[in-house]
This record gives sequence, C-alpha cells and structure tokens, in this order.
Amino acid sequence: MISGLGFGGAPIANLYTPVSDVDARATVDAAWDAGVRYFDTAPHYGLGLSERRLGAALSARPRDEFVISTKVGRVLEPFGGGGLDDAGFLVPATHRRVWDFSADGIRRSLDASLARLGLDHVDIVYLHDPDNHWEQAISEGLPALQELKSQGVIRGIGVGMNQWQMPERFIREGSLDYVMLAGRYTLLEQESLASFLPLCLDRGVSVVSVGVFNSGLLARPEVPSDATYNYSAAPASMLERARRIASVCSRHGAVLPQAALQFPFGHPAVKAIAVGARTPGEITENAALFADKVSPDLWAELKVEGLLAHETPTP
Repeated sequence: MISGLGFGGAPIANLYTPVSDVDARATVDAAWDAGVRYFDTAPHYGLGLSERRLGAALSARPRDEFVISTKVGRVLEPFGGGGLDDAGFLVPATHRRVWDFSADGIRRSLDASLARLGLDHVDIVYLHDPDNHWEQAISEGLPALQELKSQGVIRGIGVGMNQWQMPERFIREGSLDYVMLAGRYTLLEQESLASFLPLCLDRGVSVVSVGVFNSGLLARPEVPSDATYNYSAAPASMLERARRIASVCSRHGAVLPQAALQFPFGHPAVKAIAVGARTPGEITENAALFADKVSPDLWAELKVEGLLAHETPTP
C-alpha cells in the first residue's frame, strides 16, 4: 500500500511554530506535486488540527490515489480550562488527551478522526505510543483494530512508537501489518538490526521509518552546535559522530540530510519514510534530496570508518 517518501502531519498542526491555514494547504499541495502519496497524521497533533487541515487539503484529490494513516490511543475530550495546549502545539486547549486503548476508546477515537478528515475510511491505523499501556493495547486495542479491518473500515493495522522493543513484542504476540518506527533506524542508530528488522521481514510486517533526522541532528548539511537529538540538546559524542558522517557525505558529493533520508531503505523491511514539513519549501527540498540517490561508495566508506554497523544493508 505504501512506498517511498511520505508526509508527516505534525508540523502543520502548529508544532512549536504557528502555521496558517493557507500555508498548511500550500505545504500539502507541494507534497502532492512532489509525488508524495502517503500522508500520516494523528489526533494528538494539534488536538485534531492536523487531521482537519490534511483532510481539507486532500478533499479534492482522487481517494484511490493516496494512502492516509492516523492513530489511536489518545482520545480527545472537551476541556474548558482555556489557555494553550501544553504538548508543544500552539493551539487553544479546547480538548485534553486521555489515554485509552480500550475497544470503545479505539472506536470513538477513529470515528472522531474520520469526521475531522472528512473520510469514510482510512488506510492504516496505528496504536500510538502504548509504552505504558501494554496490557490494554494488546488485549483490547489490537483486537479492536483487527475487527475494524475485517469490517473494511481500515485496511492495515500497526503500532507507532519511539522504540523497537515493544513493537517486536506486538509482532511476536499479536498480528500487525505495519510498524511506524520513530528514530530507531537511522544513520546514528542501528540497534534494531539485531532482531527487530529481521523479524519484520520474516513476518511480512512493513516498516515506516520516521524521525530519520533524529529530531534535527541530521537535518542540515552542516551540524550546528545547538542541534537536537531525540528532542533534547545533542550530546557532544553525537555531534561529533554526525559531523564525521557529514564529512563522508561531502567527499561523495552528497549532504547529510540526503543520506539520512535514503539510509532506511537499505533494509528490505523498510517500505517508506515519512518526514514532516511546515512550508512548501521544506517538503520540496526533502523530496529532491530523497530522489537524488547517493553513491554506493558513501555507504561503504561509512562502514569502513565505523560509522555504520557492518551488517547494515545498503540502499
């Protein structure tokens, strides 16, 4: 169902920086013009703002020409406290997020998402960050998604997390079509190679790699001293490692974000990546970097320099 470059919908929901309706629409339009046909969102993103904006922007597009995914696990409940959202999205705090991986919570969340998106079905639904909710997610949430899939309301089910260990457990103890893996298979991190990615390949689970820039450290050709890693200030060791990788890229006529965008496809379990954008220029630039394939010699030198795991496949 999915392949190549996808669009991550968090930034157009005013993540850290306000984005106007006009600019959000222009950004989604630019993604479409660049060939993007996979779009990911979630109720968590701007308390539903991402879903509303994405749905509006895609409303005139042929439904059979794009794939859309959203997430469940955080039910939005009306909240009259006022003020701004406290989760990094610059939106009014009209609702609060309530963790709920119950069958009823899954259905209510998806119904609300469909209404915001203006759709009668979505292609993929992920259990979103069930790190502290394993028992309910595996015993109630996953069966609820499987039932919705059997009813044709959704076409694929998955889990989206910032770790690989629990998704691996979901695959072993349940049944998934997709895993959205955030930040754990990148130029800087390959621990998921040991067991997780081989298991996905063996069980036919498609991996969507997100957070390929590790929250910013790999996003620029030259690594600034104030770069972030996993949404915090990057430690000196990571800054140094990223700069060494950037130097290798430069020797092969490439730039660091270009390699970061292409790296995950070295493993055959990875079927797509998704990157966020808040302006047309951002998604257009990333699409161009994604399409401009780097030299195989770059990956070989990174391995020789000890900057990639030797068992890492190459794109």
